[in-house]
Amino acid sequence: MNSISVNKFRDNLKSYVEQTVSDHEPIKVTRRAGDDFVVMSADDWEREQETLHILQSNDLMKQIADSMDTHQSTEGYKPTKEQLDEITSI
Repeated sequence: MNSISVNKFRDNLKSYVEQTVSDHEPIKVTRRAGDDFVVMSADDWEREQETLHILQSNDLMKQIADSMDTHQSTEGYKPTKEQLDEITSI
């Protein structure tokens, strides 16, 4: 994560916002008198929130673990060739 001063961020606000949105890379803005803060795109923030929600849900994490166990033991659902062809032709 890039780190810049609040003065540099303020002087180049538009370019830093464009960079953050296009590169999907947050920027840490440092201040001499106060706490630092992070600037990130709304899409990235929403994605992070969804990930945190999943990680904090015991039920969802159990479903993921069970699915991984099923996948690794090759006991899960196996689609037919026609179903795979339909999925991959989209």
